[in-house]
Amino acid sequence: MRVLLRRGGAAATAMARRIHPDLEASAYPLLAHIADHPGIRGSDLAAHFGVGRATISRQLSRLHALGLVAREVDPDDSRGQLITLTPDGEARLHAAHSGRVISITEALEGWDRADVATLAALLHRYSDDVVRWAANR
Repeated sequence: MRVLLRRGGAAATAMARRIHPDLEASAYPLLAHIADHPGIRGSDLAAHFGVGRATISRQLSRLHALGLVAREVDPDDSRGQLITLTPDGEARLHAAHSGRVISITEALEGWDRADVATLAALLHRYSDDVVRWAANR
């Protein structure tokens, strides 16, 4: 289990560096979630990731300074902001994701399809169980 966690941390760091050399590993899932939910509010991001609004605000400020996200005033509530990826943020995230897919495909090149399918199913189950566990804490 330690190896899995260590490799996961290293993969997250590498993914973040593919997007921008100054990006922290924790920012990748944030960018991916914004990409999947354009126009999301900062408070909704905080709730999704289980962190405080101040933490999300700091992370978004950093991403904004790097030119990866844009913030607009929410027309329904001027106190809130709607967060989207900038065109550069979208391009960098897409390029990093494509590079990751290529790397994983190459790493598993010697595996037969059944083993890859089994691994994918187990990782999906693991992910679902961790999300469910975290939601019930």
